[in-house]
Amino acid sequence: MVSSFLAACIQLNSKRDIELNIAEILRLVDEALELGAEFITLPECTGMMEPNRKLLKEKTPFEQDHGVLIAIRERAMESGAWILIGSLAIRLPGNQIVNRSYLIDEKGEIAVTYDKIHMFDVQLDDGQTYRESETYKPGTEAVLTELPWGRLGLTICYDVRFAYLYRTLAQNGARFITVPSAFTKISGEAHWHVLQRARAIETGCYIISAAQCGDHAEGRQTYGHSLIVDPWGKILADGGEETGVIVARIDPHQVENARAKIPALSHDRRYKLSSDLRDQDHDK
Repeated sequence: MVSSFLAACIQLNSKRDIELNIAEILRLVDEALELGAEFITLPECTGMMEPNRKLLKEKTPFEQDHGVLIAIRERAMESGAWILIGSLAIRLPGNQIVNRSYLIDEKGEIAVTYDKIHMFDVQLDDGQTYRESETYKPGTEAVLTELPWGRLGLTICYDVRFAYLYRTLAQNGARFITVPSAFTKISGEAHWHVLQRARAIETGCYIISAAQCGDHAEGRQTYGHSLIVDPWGKILADGGEETGVIVARIDPHQVENARAKIPALSHDRRYKLSSDLRDQDHDK
């Protein structure tokens, strides 16, 4: 019988320098370990929040040189915990960059990686513009992997607005889905909680979403409110607006209970779109 486990979300306020962030990351990882967490998750942009595209490209290291990845692998090996680095900017050959999640196993090995698929290209009401597609190479593969307690689906931030990805992960066995994020304050206030709960309800999965919070370089603001949501859509823990750690006990059997009550994942039906839209010029 699969046992329950304690999951943690670490809420960060990452600065624009990788080396300056490492000490705070490890301090909060150690706090999560002291609370008994067996699966620890970090947010999107764990390594740095660098809004200047030119500087981001200059600062981004190759995987083997990334200080955060090296430090987290060491801490996972020392502690025996599984740790998800929500995302790091990683340089690829040819000077391309990806926004990549890393799942580190209890031996400190990289169990699996996931490159963010959906790029956040928007202009917000406060005038801030985001063009991730001009910085990052989008991922092309959904990723599932096994934890000791069941199957995990990996996503990142803006992916949460694309429900079909989550349905695909759930229909292929995911019991838990991670959504590490750096949600903007404006969009977070409007949509964050309802999107996380909706993805949990639709999939019957636990949603575990570590987040960035507070003020960052060049006026960027992130919403915080790291969340752990159960398969019925109940919020088990909310990180509020400050840096810190939240934990919640995850019971894999609740996934089966929720899906038995609402077995929507097995009720797909084929359909076609019938359109009788008229030519707008027809009635003129």
